[in-house]
Amino acid sequence: MNEEPTIAHDIPFSVPFVHRLRVTGDVAGADFPVLTGVLDRDVAGPSRVLVVAEHALREPGVDGGSDPVAAIASKLAETQSVDLTQPPLLVHGGEAVKNSQATVDAILRAIHDNQLDRRSYVVAIGGGAMLDAVGYAAAIAHRGVRLVRIPTTTLAQADSGVGVKNAINFFGKKNWIGTFAVPWAVINDWKLLETLPDRDFLSGFSEAIKVALLKDRQQLDWLVKHAASIVARDGQVARPAIHRSCLLHLKHITEGGDPYEMLEARPLDFGHWSAHRLESLSQFEIRHGEAVAIGVAIDCIYSVEQFGLPRADALKVISGLHDLGLKVWHPLLQSANQVLEGLEEFRQHLGGRLTLTMLRRIGDPIHVHEIDLDVMKRSIESLDSPLRP
Repeated sequence: MNEEPTIAHDIPFSVPFVHRLRVTGDVAGADFPVLTGVLDRDVAGPSRVLVVAEHALREPGVDGGSDPVAAIASKLAETQSVDLTQPPLLVHGGEAVKNSQATVDAILRAIHDNQLDRRSYVVAIGGGAMLDAVGYAAAIAHRGVRLVRIPTTTLAQADSGVGVKNAINFFGKKNWIGTFAVPWAVINDWKLLETLPDRDFLSGFSEAIKVALLKDRQQLDWLVKHAASIVARDGQVARPAIHRSCLLHLKHITEGGDPYEMLEARPLDFGHWSAHRLESLSQFEIRHGEAVAIGVAIDCIYSVEQFGLPRADALKVISGLHDLGLKVWHPLLQSANQVLEGLEEFRQHLGGRLTLTMLRRIGDPIHVHEIDLDVMKRSIESLDSPLRP
């Protein structure tokens, strides 16, 4: 009896994407044409657009009474090449928006009811958590509606706004349900940051410190040197700091060879295994940027003990975070064993064996698969009285 031979075809292929980043001073005002410029009309008729924005941006008194969402919506409604399908859909911001599917369901309903298709646009105006939820909804509707992100927090403009990840929390775990999807465009607008409370403005700079640690020692030194000006919200310093962080993240995504994180290592998640755990343990009272600051400090100390990162460099990082108004200690760290549970959660999230990025030198990361739990526990506990020379 003759048997048919087994046939196998393994054919690699790539899908071209364009990542569009725009930086503006006032997208709701003089720079509004930048927004319409990314709303391409590649079909007959105007581009169908749904605006989704955070409630907080519409609250009285924001920016002395101005309303950037209303201004953007009004201008879109007056633009001949745009069909604004309904008034802005307002949703809540902060991590709470990711803790249920309610917001995602509301956005999907609006996409359906307004007959948006794959060549329509969802314009999302808000902070990183809200952008995550909106991005997830846009990515699963019709297998992908074009998403234009307009981040309104330092954290989102410095890091996650240009990312290709969208998610909500599930089973009490961070980003458990989600997708990879490249945004159609990202517009980082400085004016939208001007009314942020200091806590939210400063927390985003932990990601700027993180990516500089991994990629650019000169940038790290510059951030530490100019910390006081950033805290004072000097735009001549803060704006280039945010932009440089954004570009370092964007370069890693577009040139690092693993935009959808198919490989074991996730270098941009340096410090995040404990950060995600701390967010969950605190019921998200700790902001993501604040948790990242703590996580970066923990992994710097561990890198000193295990991989030879110079102690002076770890001290510089901890001092720089402190000077940026970011604490590296929280009472939850007293329960180090609870924090250590984040290692297994992180492994599950990545899949396969545990892979963490640590540092031998600034700009010289190493990927490790085993953690000395006793050393890591001491590293966590040491933050109560940080490293000494």
